[in-house]
Formats: sequence, structure tokens, C-alpha cells
Amino acid sequence: MSDAYTPAFDQMELENGLRVQLRHEPRLKRAAASLRVAAGSHDVPSAWPGLAHFLEHLFFLGTARYSRDQGLMTFVQRHGGQLNASTRERTTDFFFELPVESFPGALERLCEMLAHPRLDVSDQLREREVLHAEFIAWSRDPQARHQQWLTSALAASHPLRAFHAGNRYSLPVPREAFQQDLQAFYRRYYHAGQMTLCLAGPQPLEQLQALARKSGSLLPSGTLTPQAAAQPLRDGSAQTSPCPDDQRFNLVFPCEGLPEQTPQAMDFLATWIASAQPGGLLAELRRRGLVENLSLTPFYRFADQALVNIELRLTAAGKQPLALISQLCFEWLEFFQSHDGWHSLRDEYTLLQQRHLLVSGALALARHDNEHFSDDGRTQLSETGVQALRALLEQLRPDNLLHPVAPPTERLGQDSGVKWRLPQRNRFLRPSRRPEQAQATPAAMEYLPGGSTPSHEACVYVRWRVNASQRAGLWRMLDNSLHKLREEARQAGVQLTFSSLGNDWQLRLQGVQEPMPALLEQALDELTTPTPETWRQARQPSTQPALIPIRELLKRLPEHCLGHYQSPPRIRDEELQPMTLQRLWGGARWDGMAVGLSPAQQQALNAALRKMPGKGDPNLITTRLPLHEKLWSEVALDASEHAVLLFCPTASTEVSDEAAWRVLAHLCQAPYYQRMRVDLQLGYAVFSGFRQIAGRAGLLFGVQSPSTPLAEIIDHLQAFVQTLPALVRGQNPASLASECRELASRSSFEEQDLDQASEALWQARLAGHPSDFMELLRKALLRQRADLLEEAAEQVAKASAGWLCLANGPAVDETWQVAK
Repeated sequence: MSDAYTPAFDQMELENGLRVQLRHEPRLKRAAASLRVAAGSHDVPSAWPGLAHFLEHLFFLGTARYSRDQGLMTFVQRHGGQLNASTRERTTDFFFELPVESFPGALERLCEMLAHPRLDVSDQLREREVLHAEFIAWSRDPQARHQQWLTSALAASHPLRAFHAGNRYSLPVPREAFQQDLQAFYRRYYHAGQMTLCLAGPQPLEQLQALARKSGSLLPSGTLTPQAAAQPLRDGSAQTSPCPDDQRFNLVFPCEGLPEQTPQAMDFLATWIASAQPGGLLAELRRRGLVENLSLTPFYRFADQALVNIELRLTAAGKQPLALISQLCFEWLEFFQSHDGWHSLRDEYTLLQQRHLLVSGALALARHDNEHFSDDGRTQLSETGVQALRALLEQLRPDNLLHPVAPPTERLGQDSGVKWRLPQRNRFLRPSRRPEQAQATPAAMEYLPGGSTPSHEACVYVRWRVNASQRAGLWRMLDNSLHKLREEARQAGVQLTFSSLGNDWQLRLQGVQEPMPALLEQALDELTTPTPETWRQARQPSTQPALIPIRELLKRLPEHCLGHYQSPPRIRDEELQPMTLQRLWGGARWDGMAVGLSPAQQQALNAALRKMPGKGDPNLITTRLPLHEKLWSEVALDASEHAVLLFCPTASTEVSDEAAWRVLAHLCQAPYYQRMRVDLQLGYAVFSGFRQIAGRAGLLFGVQSPSTPLAEIIDHLQAFVQTLPALVRGQNPASLASECRELASRSSFEEQDLDQASEALWQARLAGHPSDFMELLRKALLRQRADLLEEAAEQVAKASAGWLCLANGPAVDETWQVAK
């Protein structure tokens, strides 16, 4: 299978010193760029903490050639792409993804803004306030506090101990010395010799080469400037303190003198330490009911240094026996280190990496290539990588812990019954046996084609009507039962999710289609007959990490759109019984949809569907409470910042209304961002867009602010929504027609990634639309006119179809009806 999708690579260095890596991937529908600058927060003068992060922000303020409303951010948003940037300790990354035809314009704007940034002091003062809002949120974030604790025992002189976020006090913009150092930092590091550029897309290599040369030549010439060596990670002076988060347990190792191939070795080790296969560390810790998950990540890496973090998410029962957990971790590491060469795992690792890249989108591929810049797409652990792994394991020992753990009272090992085993081969990575005879397709399952060209990818949805809103405990138990299978599926190139929404449970498989029938069959076994261990663990309290307020609201929004306004019901032990689950499955009704499966895979899936619990029902309908007023729903959160989501649903379920709302969302995205984030500086989490939520389509506006009161946020939101009719009237007719044509093109099945197109089709099914919805939508977008859009904007502004406001505070005034 993978041979048909083998990418082509090329590397080159431009005359100005820019190093470029290109990936031609024919299966992709979009293109992406990732540009890395070898400079980060640890490279700035110590007098100005946050200068590197601040400069990253300033690049997006536009240039003389491309003003802010013509700059990269607006351009990418206008053309339906995604964009971000990230400042780390020793690197700064800029990356974006968008349709192929728009890619050259975005790449040119990226290089232009780095070569000719606007650094006016007045602009800096405004942007510093945005950075200060980010700092306030960061300082209140439990994850940030935990990261500060992780590094608290390092040498005081190491920059990891210093403050680097930046705020209005660390960035004295008007001072001449600050401006001089800002300019000096920019000139020292922001030139082609300090950068690597990775492009990934379906374009031929020759076309990618031409794009890289044309845009890359805009960058100033230079040669690589060596970054200052870091201080030693430890000097014996630091004092340790207890971890502030009792839901996490961390084994942190400061490693020095590591070989060049350590990143590859670390990824190899991270893959196997987190394996859920029997005989592994995670399986043993879960069997004892001590942890929910574990991961190994390089918290920091530069030159020959690394701060390796093994983090375990604890269950309630795991919060006390930390010494036991620590000893099990070290015994597994000792067991793993005892193997010579890891030959079987290296073969398996190559297959896992190939499968991972096979389902990665353009942006993920471009960022992967920049992380592994000179690997030419290789996915195996090399011999030098093996040597690096041995050197790494030598430092992952108890005497090298940054935060020591007291030893257990007795030694574990063979006497405790732990029999460690290396992970077995993933059963879903290799072709499975096909059914020998044709299987009838259940009436409740609908198969849809995946496009005009064959693909190795597909998407499968199955949902059950089970009164799920009253079965939170059973859902959590069943979701936990899929832990191991979910990880096996991910390694095989399939994302497996099991979700609860309203009265339904939903299972989704997305990715490589070949293992999907076997995965579905195994998932049905897990869901209908959970193991005794799963039932036992279900009675333990959950220790899920807290989300920032706006993310928590986004998580809760689908249930509120269906009219479920109450907090999740309390989990009752009496419902966690096998007989309860058996009765529930016996009365369940189900339907499903699969997109992109080949005829052979359809037959294999039909065979797996013979195990489907419940009765097939092709006429399941998702019921939603109508919205006829301004409805306010409060989600009580333990948070100091105010967060708001305003959802404005379409006037009807007609495709014509959905088309109009999509155009409105497209037109208001840039003005909304400009007004809320730039002009008003409400906060760092500001977004808008078109959403399909539980089959209900509409405009979604979001704000999280560290300082603005909830009432003011609502006033600003309502004021902006009232401007929508004028915004439509102000559009140039020719430009508006062009925007609608582009939206229509992007809405066609052929122009979207399969997972994106499949989700649109599933949401359309939930809304009651026919299977040719995407073609109907494309035609409706082409029929949009200014008068129709203005009428739609008036309906949104007047809340003709209702508004739903989800916030972490009470209604601000009596104009809102409080949801009950």
C-alpha cells in the first residue's frame, strides 16, 4: 500500500544561505510551509525577557508592501487556511497550510514579513498589551505553574529557570536601549542563513523548487550564527519541592553530553514506553489501577542537552504509592535497556512511522520535516540512533532524577509477579484476512464514494440511540475500555474516537481504510463485553486535566446546542452493572455512514457489522430544541478569566441558509479579529467562524479575556454582530462574487481532505440533508447575491433564529433568557 504513496524529496540551499527541504506528496489536497529560525527566547539579552516572543508578534503587523489587512494572517484566513507561530527556547517557527492555488501568495507574504517587518513604536505599544494579556493567562494556567515546578531544581544560572513570557514591564518599548537590542536581535538572527524552510504539497518538485527560490530570495542573505552554549543543567545548588499537582507524577532527567541522533532515539523510546501492549509499563500500571496514561517527552532540547520528562497521569488510587510507581518505571527501563539492538522493535517502529506519515496532512508533514531536517524522509532507527538510545538510557537512572523519589520499602521484580515483555507486533499494521463470501449491507449503513481518484483513506461513523445523556458512567467506562485499542489504531494510521452527544453514542474511525473492518469488529467486542478489570476501574474517580475556560466551553457547546443545559449528571455506581449495559444495548437503535471504502473493504465491514448491538434504523433523527430568543447558558468553572461563546444558528435547515451563513462567516472573520483582538485588545483567545454542531449550523464567536468584565465582552460582541448588514453592503460586487466562487470551490468534495469532507457529510446527515449535500451546497454558494446576504445578516443581527450564549458567568442583563 505505502509504495503507491511514496513521496519525493529534494533539498537545496539558496544563494542567500536559506536551506530548503521539499516534499512532493501526491495524495495531499493542500500545501503547507514551515519556516524555522535558529533563535528563541534563550538567545535574547537577559535585560529584556520576552523579546523573542514579542518580535514574533510584531511580524504579523504587516509591511510596507502588504498592510495588515493584506498581510499573511488575513490572506490565510481569507483563503480558508490555518496559520500559527511558536517561540521556543532556541527556535522560532512560522507555519501555515492552505489550498494549493493560494499557496504562492502566502509563501511570499511570509518571507516578505520576515524581511521587512513593521517595527513602529506605536504598533509595538499596542501589541505589547496583547502579549501582556497572554502573560496574565499564562501566569494563571495550571500547566504553566507545573512547568515552572519541573524546572525549579535546575541550576539557577540555566535559562530554563528564567522568565521568558514577556509582559508590559519586561518590554520597555519607549526606551532607546530596548529598541537598539530589538533591532540588533532581529539583524543577528532573522536572515536566510539562520533559517530552514520546509514545503509539503501535491505540487511537483519542480514547482515547489520554483516557489522556494522566488519567495526565499526575499530574505536577507547571511551565514549561520552559532547560538551561545547553554549553562550546565545542574550545579548542585537547587532545592527540590513537592509537586503542586497531585494528579501528575513526573520523573525528570537532566541529560548532558547526548549524541546528535538523540531526537530520533528519544522518539523511539517514547513510542514503546507508552505502549499499552500486555507486559509493558503502561499495561502494568493500569492493571494495578495506578495511572490513566503516561508519556515521555523532551521538555527541553538544545545541542547535547535535554530535559527528559516521563509524565504519568494518576488515578485517585495512584496518588499515594509514588515510590511503587517510580520503581516499576525504573524496572521497565532497566528491562528495556537489557536488549541488544532492539531489532524486532526497530522493524515495527519503521512501519509505525510510515503509517503515521501516510495519514499526516500537509502542515503536519512540513513541521515534521523541519524537526528532522536532514533525514530525507527516513523513518527507521539508524545504527547511530541505536548508539544514541544507549547513551540516553544510561542517564535515565534514579540517581539522575531532578526531583528524587523515596525508594519503596521493598524491592519489586520477579517476586512481585511482574513479567516484562517487549511489545508484540501491532495486529492492525498488516493485511487481515478477507471475507470469503459477499455480505449483505445493513439498511442502516450508508456507503458513499471517496472521490474521483482511489485513496488509501476512509472514514466510518456508527451511532447508537441509547438515552446517552443519562448514561455518563457507562460511557466513561466504555471509553476507558477502548484505551488499548485506540492506541493500536493510532499506530496503524486510524484515529478511533468514541463520543457521547445528546442521546447518542458515536464511534468514528478515520485514516487508513485497510484495518478498519478489523478495528470495528474489535471495538464492538470491547463495547459489548468489557473486561472485569474495566468494570473495576470504572468506579474510580476520573482525574482529567482542567481545560482553560474557552476550551471547556467549546467542549460543552454541542450538548447545549441540543438543549442539554445542565452539568453532566453524577455518575451512579448502581448503573455500572453488566446487566444495565446488556439491557441498554438490547434496546439501542443504530445507523452509520462510511466514506471512501473500496468495495472489498465494504464487504469486510459488512462482515464486522454482524456483531453490531441493537437494531439498525436508517431513519434516526437528531432532535434539537429550537432557538427563538437570546438564550444564556452558564457553565460554572473555577477560573478567574471570563470566557464567552456566542452561537448564531442558521434561520432554517435549508441548504441556501447554510450557504449564506458560510459566506457571512468568511466575510466577518478578519474584521472580527481586528476589532476584538487588535482594536479593543480583549484578549489572546479571539476567534470566529462557521460551525456545524450536532447537525446545527451557524456562526460562532469566541472571546476569553483576562481583565474585561463579562458585560463588556457581551456589549462588544452584540455591537459587532449589529455591523454585519453594513459589512455586506460595503462589499465590492465583483469581489463578493469572486469570494463566493472560491468558497464554492473549497466546499467541493474533491478540494477537501477526506476527514474534513466526511465530517461535513456526517453533520449534514445529522441535520437531515441528503447524501449529495456537498454538491447542493456548492451550487447554493454560487447563487449567493448581496441582497440575499444582507437579508441573512439582518436575521443574524436581530437574532431571528435565536442566539445561544455560553459563558462562565451569569446572564449580564434581563434581555437574556436563562436556560434551565
